[in-house]
Amino acid sequence: MDAFDFRRPCSGNAALQKKSPNLEVDEGIISLPRKKTWDKLAVLQALASTVKRDPTAPNYMFQDDPYLIPRTTTEFRLFSLSKESGENAARYILDKHPNLFEIDIAEPHVPCLMPEKLPLQLEEVGEDALKYQIRFRKLKASVDMYDQLMQAGTSVSLETSNSLLDLLCFYGDREPDQLNSTENNSKLEQLEEASEERKKRRNWQNGNRGLKWRENNNAERIFNLMPEKNAHSYCTMIRGMVKHRAAAKAFDMYTDLLNNRLKADVHTFNALIVAASEVREKYTERWELVEDLLNQMAQQKIQPNLLTFNSVLKTLRWCGAFGKSMALRTLNEMKALNIEPSLATFDHLLGIFYKPAASSRGETEMIYEVMDEIKGKRFYPQDPDDGNFFPSAMKICLDLKDIQLAYELHNMLETAENRKMLGDIGQQTTYCGRFFTLLCMMEQLDVVMKWYKEMVPSMFYPNSQGMLDLLYALDTANHLEMIPQIWKDIKQLGHGRRPAMTEEVLALMARDKQPPETRVAFADCAADIKSFCEAQERRQTTLEWTATSLGNCTILFARAGQMQEAWNMLELFKKHNRIPSDLVMDEVLNCIKQSKEPSQALDLVKFAADFSLQSTSKLARRALEEFQLSEEQRKVLADMTAESSDNSDGE
Repeated sequence: MDAFDFRRPCSGNAALQKKSPNLEVDEGIISLPRKKTWDKLAVLQALASTVKRDPTAPNYMFQDDPYLIPRTTTEFRLFSLSKESGENAARYILDKHPNLFEIDIAEPHVPCLMPEKLPLQLEEVGEDALKYQIRFRKLKASVDMYDQLMQAGTSVSLETSNSLLDLLCFYGDREPDQLNSTENNSKLEQLEEASEERKKRRNWQNGNRGLKWRENNNAERIFNLMPEKNAHSYCTMIRGMVKHRAAAKAFDMYTDLLNNRLKADVHTFNALIVAASEVREKYTERWELVEDLLNQMAQQKIQPNLLTFNSVLKTLRWCGAFGKSMALRTLNEMKALNIEPSLATFDHLLGIFYKPAASSRGETEMIYEVMDEIKGKRFYPQDPDDGNFFPSAMKICLDLKDIQLAYELHNMLETAENRKMLGDIGQQTTYCGRFFTLLCMMEQLDVVMKWYKEMVPSMFYPNSQGMLDLLYALDTANHLEMIPQIWKDIKQLGHGRRPAMTEEVLALMARDKQPPETRVAFADCAADIKSFCEAQERRQTTLEWTATSLGNCTILFARAGQMQEAWNMLELFKKHNRIPSDLVMDEVLNCIKQSKEPSQALDLVKFAADFSLQSTSKLARRALEEFQLSEEQRKVLADMTAESSDNSDGE
């Protein structure tokens, strides 16, 4: 057979002349496709795309050891912080002892998880040793060596001096270990923060908590000692001052940069724009400063980027109603420069246009316009504030009580890999908590329970308010028979020790009379609550019985016909110095009537007489009418009634 000529036109079957996805045909010449180069993670990514999230499993961060899977919100907070602390400890070992990790057998290779291959540490004092200290982020040692070089009259290159400035300004002239400890404490406070919006506002206004720019620190001292400075030196100082809450100093440094006929880079302008709200009080003055900075960028031919416009919008959030018109102008400018907005852009827009205290129709329309804009799109991290969008947008859905809008937002979250844009574990918990609260308010119970099974605990651990919302949903749907099942989850999540939670559970079960099967289930649940409360009392916790919870427990036992348990609850009234209500006494008497025990009826009347209850005479009258009493019992009953009346008259 003759060899096939790839340059010869195809003939014969017309189907062969059609373009194939694997071949390129150009004027009758067939070209073989180039070899496809696959990424090392391509197979793993393809396999991952076929696996859906397991709603019965906890968060992925706890999958390493099943024994360490948290079961309560307290364990969740503790385990998540412990894991992050362990990661910091591992990073510390990597940085301090890189020689222990020279063999890299990981496949695929992840460079960011491996230590840098650095030369051996130099013992003598010199610029090479200083570079080594800087690369290892040994802040104090770097400063000491720099001072030794200056005292010895040894010159340090401008590049090395700028690297030292970068290190000092990034960490605020504090050791990285101290900074990590502060960040861990801040994250613990964030997990315990009750109001997400208050926390977010405080962080925007104050920056990094506890990391203020100190006067005459090493960064300023070394900057002043440098014989030669360039634009990088000034820009590093400006960004460090803005990061560590010294906005006024940053603008002074920017003035010095201009006086030395130097140009700032785009990142420095972004930092100054964010700091504008800290150096100006009036809204118009803030915008004038931002506009002046933008004009200077144009004069210096500095091309703005996405973070530039996000910084402008971030500042406009603190400009009141004045910021709305300026925000629209900013968006038009972004479109003119073909800059695609990120999730942080839309988050800032929502913050500018939506104010919960005084929201009008025009302000609420923005959320719908934003949802139309982002629907079906795939996002990836571009701004540190991207993770704030989904929790903020869900809060607006909750304020508007728009469940359909919330579904659209959640579908947007499930699109492609947008779930990664949800932020840290605290932001994920906030988002899911708001979504679940809205579901409890607006959806049918079967839908609520479906989402409850899918979200807990794989996505979040509900707080006490979330479980109360679920109880209210059960009440609205008239499905209180599910309360014993929900109580098990409440106890497992660690909310059973909250008095408000136990009282609400008991109040809902005791409010209405239920069928016999439900009464028994409620009584078993009340017995579990009773034993749980007694265990808490033995541990000397703050949980203690109230008259309401004691009364509801007694009612539940009485309605289920568990007379002994009901009587034990009456004894607890005496122990805790609480007074039972008339309803409690009536329910106990009804239980005694079912068992047909006249002696117990007399004991109940005596119990009421000992407490000098106003219902004593009523109970005695019911005992006379509804029980077959002997003459002796009638006489005893009359004496107790008379004694109770005398005590009431005396009072």
